[in-house]
Amino acid sequence: MKLPVAPTDLATLLERLLAHETSNETILRLLLHGLGPTPGGKYRHWDILRHLTPPSGLSHEEWWAGIKVARRPLYKPLPMVDRDGNPFKFAVVDPGLKMLHEIDQQASGAIGETEHVTDPGTRERDLIHSLFEEAITSSQLEGASTTRAVAKEMLKRDRAPRDRSEQMIYNNYQAMQFIRRVTKERLTPSIVCELHRTLTEGTLDDPSAAGRFRRPDEPITVYDDAGQVLHHPPSADQLKGRIDRLCTFANDASDQPFIHPVVRAIMLHFGLAYDHPFVDGNGRTARALFYWGMASRGYWLSEYLSISSVIKAAPSKYNRAFLYTETDENDATYFILNQLSVIVRAIRELHRYLQRKTASLRATRRLLQDLPGVEPAVNHRQLALIHHAIEHPGFLYTITSHRRSHGISYQTARTDLLMLVKLLLLDQSKRGRAFVFRAPSDLAERVGRTSTT
Repeated sequence: MKLPVAPTDLATLLERLLAHETSNETILRLLLHGLGPTPGGKYRHWDILRHLTPPSGLSHEEWWAGIKVARRPLYKPLPMVDRDGNPFKFAVVDPGLKMLHEIDQQASGAIGETEHVTDPGTRERDLIHSLFEEAITSSQLEGASTTRAVAKEMLKRDRAPRDRSEQMIYNNYQAMQFIRRVTKERLTPSIVCELHRTLTEGTLDDPSAAGRFRRPDEPITVYDDAGQVLHHPPSADQLKGRIDRLCTFANDASDQPFIHPVVRAIMLHFGLAYDHPFVDGNGRTARALFYWGMASRGYWLSEYLSISSVIKAAPSKYNRAFLYTETDENDATYFILNQLSVIVRAIRELHRYLQRKTASLRATRRLLQDLPGVEPAVNHRQLALIHHAIEHPGFLYTITSHRRSHGISYQTARTDLLMLVKLLLLDQSKRGRAFVFRAPSDLAERVGRTSTT
């Protein structure tokens, strides 16, 4: 990607503008224009602004100076520093406040349109679906090449990974479950290292690097796909202190200064990605820390979101937001706004998924109403399987895959499937020593349907 052009720092820019013989006129023009921090409602970087048409009577540099002056009073300090010891900061601006309001409404309290996810009968299945999705896309962001269908088959059947890509996805799934177990614990460097070990076990060139910080003899630089340097992380000798500081920030419950919990979770993501404390797997670990940060502050819906799928759709925006922060006085607002938009989009996509799922299950239940003794007998898990089986004739199910899909015991899964065989909605056979259950090719006809949607 093309590296952004860094702006001149404000002090130097103002000195240059005010040294001109018409400096009084310059000041008057800036005051009259009343420039705000977000021209056009967007928090633009100099690299974008320099290509836009400035307000009448202003040069690009004068326009940028006015915007930066307007941002100054809005900055809040962060207890995080770059590799040279300079602090990061962020501005509280209207676009961010609007997205935070939507996230607060949708991700932490009761939500009317997604009663499907609050139903104890369906909640575990939907969570598992989301864990699958995040495990797959987070790994694909880091180079895993396994298809989604193959990856889901592996996770549902609890099959051993067959290659590095599958191992990455399997590890990511295990890591998301690990996060659920430690949500109530204080974040510590040992938890961060255990999370990394879980994510990278069996996938590193040097197996000893799993779960430990990189050593001084393991320098690391972040490049783009074209080999261009994007980021120089802090040296290895800084890592212990930096991760200690990151954990202190994660656990801080004070209001001095108040940092919104979602912003705090986003900055956990940023901080780990900036430090790049491991030889590999930093991106996956950073995204996993974000989930811990959200869940630990009561944002329960975050368990159902896949931020990696949104980032994967536009990776250049993610990289650019990171670079904008580094090139504009450590202003983390760029990264925060980018990730807020990712969260909002992930929430909206979750709502659409749940609405589709609820509608399809209701339609399937209506199909079963005319079959004697069937509709009242099937539970929500069996209903979901019937819906899937109608649309996938010949698909094979196992007790293990049904158990993993719904987070239930082996015996409960077995009972579910045998009941569907008894109702003539699945065919049963044996493969080796294990039973398999096949979606009948004529299932649509069996339930009184002649076509699928």
